[in-house]
Amino acid sequence: MMRALFSAASGMMAQQLNIDTISNNLANVNTVGFKKVRVDFQDILYQTLKAAGAPVAPGVQNPTGLQVGLGVRPASTQRIFLQGDFQKTDNPLDVVIEGQGFFQISMPDGSIAYTRDGSFKRDSQGRLVTSDGFFVSPELAIPQDAVTISIGQDGTVSVTTQGQAAPQVLGQITLARFINPGGLESKGKNLFVETAASGPPIVGTPGTGGMGSLAQGFLESSNVQIVEELARLRTRCWDRRRP
Repeated sequence: MMRALFSAASGMMAQQLNIDTISNNLANVNTVGFKKVRVDFQDILYQTLKAAGAPVAPGVQNPTGLQVGLGVRPASTQRIFLQGDFQKTDNPLDVVIEGQGFFQISMPDGSIAYTRDGSFKRDSQGRLVTSDGFFVSPELAIPQDAVTISIGQDGTVSVTTQGQAAPQVLGQITLARFINPGGLESKGKNLFVETAASGPPIVGTPGTGGMGSLAQGFLESSNVQIVEELARLRTRCWDRRRP
């Protein structure tokens, strides 16, 4: 009886984590570039009461064994990096990645973080920054008198100023991709950092080397499907109510 209680308790704790994860997905349904998360489970070690293949008589073996499971445990939270839908904004500083890759963001401590959120702004010096004021890397500064801003599919940023006919190239936005993006660590603020599991970043020009291309005036919506998550949540809650 005690073994059954502990097994049932492990299932309830595992499902609580599952519900917490689904709830977080739903909470971020409108977060730009958010990628949904699922929980992967593993069964816990088994208690073997009778081994399969054990001899019971000369030349006779047990065809099957007798094992009792000891419950379940969460094994990992897997982030699903499927492309989200595109939202047209017509804001020249909104940029979406069509395909693989992450924008590179310079953090205050000098490290580089990565994001799919392309809702960029300009700071007081015209530099391209995130909503929290972190610089896009490589750093780009847009002149105060810029009349038009153009971001090409290959990340080339150019502007035209008052009285200038030909566009002026300011620089280029580069992207980074990872062999195992699921190994990235989420840091909040729509940012990820590399880990030993993700591998080092592979930096390149948009549209080349497996990198996605850029599209100006669009944002990538969350890839959370509300109906799917609500169905999962309802199923889990219903399962917990069943005797």
